[in-house]
Amino acid sequence: MSASYNMYFNMSVSVCVLLRLSGFCILIIYLSFSVCLLELFDSEDPREREYLKTILHRVYGKLLGLRAYIRKQINNIFLRFIYETEHFNGVAELLEILGSIINGFALPLKSEHKQFLVRVLIPLHTAKSLSIFHAQLAYCVVQFMEKDSTVTEYIIRGLLKYWPKTCTQKEVMFLGEIEEILDVIEPSQFIRVQEPLFKQIAACISSPHFQVAERALYFWNNEYILSLIEENCQVILPLVFATLYRVSKEHWNQTIVSLIYNVLKTFMEMNSKLFDDLTASYKVEKQKELKRECERAELWRGLDEQQERRLQILGEARKGTGLTVSNTGIHNMGSLTCPTPVTTDGHVKCCRSGEERGEQLI
Repeated sequence: MSASYNMYFNMSVSVCVLLRLSGFCILIIYLSFSVCLLELFDSEDPREREYLKTILHRVYGKLLGLRAYIRKQINNIFLRFIYETEHFNGVAELLEILGSIINGFALPLKSEHKQFLVRVLIPLHTAKSLSIFHAQLAYCVVQFMEKDSTVTEYIIRGLLKYWPKTCTQKEVMFLGEIEEILDVIEPSQFIRVQEPLFKQIAACISSPHFQVAERALYFWNNEYILSLIEENCQVILPLVFATLYRVSKEHWNQTIVSLIYNVLKTFMEMNSKLFDDLTASYKVEKQKELKRECERAELWRGLDEQQERRLQILGEARKGTGLTVSNTGIHNMGSLTCPTPVTTDGHVKCCRSGEERGEQLI
C-alpha cells in the first residue's frame, strides 16, 4: 500500500503541473479525481488515511483554482455525515487539513467561510462519535476565533444550543472546548456571551456527575478566565451564587464541595459587599421557600381532616337511616323494593330480608 500511495502522490504532483498547462478537459477529469480522492478517506485503515491526507494537502497547495471546489466537497461530506449517515472514518483527518486551510484564510473572512463555521463545524458537535475527532474540531473552531473575533458569539451560542443533556462524556468535552475558547476570547466579546454561558456553567456545577461538576469548577483555576470573571463579577456572581451555595451543602462528592468552597472564597475576595448581599438575600429566599412549603403542607393536612370528618358524619348517618357509605357514593338499601316473585306452582314467594331483596334485584 505504501508503494501504491507513493506512486499516487507523485502522479498527483505531475497532474498538478499538467493542469496548469492544459485546458478545460483535464480540469473536468481532475475534478472527478478530487471527489474520488476525498471519498477514499472513508477507509478503515488509518495508514491509508494518513497517505491520503498528505496527497490532498499537496494538491490543495498546488492548485489554487481547485481550492474552492475541494472545500465544497469536504463541506458536502460533513453535511452527509451530520444529517444522513453519521458514519465516515476520515472526519478527523479532513478536520486536520481544514485546520491548516483555516489558518491561511485571508482577512476579513468571506461569508462563505463564516457559513461553513455556523452550518457545518458547529453542528458537527452533535455527532455520536464526537470523541474520535473532537480535538481536531476544537482546533478548527479556535482557529476561526483567532482569525476573526466577531465569530465568537456565533460559536459559543452554537455550542450552548447543542449542549448535551444526557451524555456526561460529551459535556466534559464541551467544557474543555469552552475553556479553550475563553483562553483566546477578547473581553468585549466575553461581555456579549457571559450571561447564557455562566447559566450553563452553573447547571454543570450542579450536575450529580462529579466529572462534569469538577470540569466546570476548574474554570476558576485559569488565570485569564478568572480575570474576566473579576472584571464582570457584578453580573456573573448573581448567576452562579445560589447554585454554588446549594451544591456546597448537598453534593455527595467531597472533592466537589472543597472546590466550591475555594470558588466561594475567591468571589468573597473579589467583592465582599456583593457576596454578603447575595448571602443575605439567599437566606431570606430560603426562609420564604420553607414558609411556602409549610403553608402547603398545612393546607393538605386541613383537607385530609375535612375528608375524615365528612366520612365520620356520613358513617353516623348510615347507622340511623340505613345508608351505606362507600368510595363510590351513598346507597340507601332500606328504600329498595323488590318485585313479587312467583313460584312455578303459581304461589307468591316473599323475600325474607333486605339482603335477599337486594339479591333479588340483582
